[in-house]
Amino acid sequence: MSACCCSDQKYVPLSCRPSFPGSVTGDMCEDLCVHGLVEYKRCLYYENGKKVIEARWRGNPVILKSKLENFSSYEPLGILDYQDPVEELSPLDVVSYATLEVRNSLGLEDGAGNGSLARRWGKKLKPRERSYSRAELASLWSLLQQEEYTFLRVLQDLSSHVAKVLGSCGHFYAVEFLSAGHAWDQNIFSLEEVSVSGPQGPGRAGARGRWTSREMVHRIALSFLDMVWHFDNDFTHKLHLCDIKPENFAIRKDLTVVAIDVDMAFFEPKMRDILDQNCSSDEDCNFFDCSSRCNLDTRRCSPRRSNSNLQVICEKIFRPWFSPTLLGAKAGLPLQVELQRAVQDCSEAQEGSEDDRGGEAAPRRDVHQRLLNILSRLLQDGGASGEGGGTWETRSHVHTALNF
Repeated sequence: MSACCCSDQKYVPLSCRPSFPGSVTGDMCEDLCVHGLVEYKRCLYYENGKKVIEARWRGNPVILKSKLENFSSYEPLGILDYQDPVEELSPLDVVSYATLEVRNSLGLEDGAGNGSLARRWGKKLKPRERSYSRAELASLWSLLQQEEYTFLRVLQDLSSHVAKVLGSCGHFYAVEFLSAGHAWDQNIFSLEEVSVSGPQGPGRAGARGRWTSREMVHRIALSFLDMVWHFDNDFTHKLHLCDIKPENFAIRKDLTVVAIDVDMAFFEPKMRDILDQNCSSDEDCNFFDCSSRCNLDTRRCSPRRSNSNLQVICEKIFRPWFSPTLLGAKAGLPLQVELQRAVQDCSEAQEGSEDDRGGEAAPRRDVHQRLLNILSRLLQDGGASGEGGGTWETRSHVHTALNF
């Protein structure tokens, strides 16, 4: 990774320009600063220092992100003030410091040993003959102070339901460009932007061999269910999404649902710390889309979340999708009626007894299975849904637990 100074980018508007006041590194830097292969397109978000930029990197669309506007706004690695890392700080030291920062950022400082996390970061930061330079350490440290980057980087190889990090330069990092959701779109996602072919053969696919919009919605809904199950069960700690809205999700061309804005995603230990607050009523225990109950005797919120990812997704995503108004004449079909009832039950699911693992209570598991079964039947039974359809092969869940 070569160092560069990018303060002379004239082609990027000042209000959205990545600001690099000094020497920084990253696998995007040479293309950005020397070859001009990173092309600014437009600013998607700019508030309180956070920048989200649409760009093209070597002709491919990407999203550039940074939590703070200026490189100098990030806290430097303190050890750089006391020693020369070229001579003193070994690659193993860098892995240890990075691991500690990641654990603190994600709220995982307590619990099991950090062996697996250290090994994962060790693969990212391969030992080498020479030590890391100041520019490399400063750039790495600016990235590790961004919770979203840390979250995405840790889960990079463990989940298909989070955006992929493609590269970085200084405090900016690039993630894959995906078709994001919109509240104003009745299907939430712009389905014409994806190209998905259905099974070929008479009566098996829609016009021109493609799935119809309703079939794609059913498949995306199944991917939402897969994501919920994955986040609830496939890591050592449950992962909570506290800001669930269409704009925070996207779909890949194979209709996989992807979380693209995870600033408000927390593993269980950090979620409990957030919820464990003083209260006088249940309203005081709401943290965006994550809520708990107020114990009026102790005047403390329960540290355990009372709603769930699935419940909020049913309320904010599934109910608009499968409402009688949107379905029109098809709303009265037996499977559609069954689906509407299951979504309603899911939206109103109440807190139940926690299982031994601290996971979903039995009623929530049951409604998850009901939704899975109904959506699968809608895809399998074209006659009942009123649309041609193929089969959906339910994916088996491979547990990829992180032993934090």
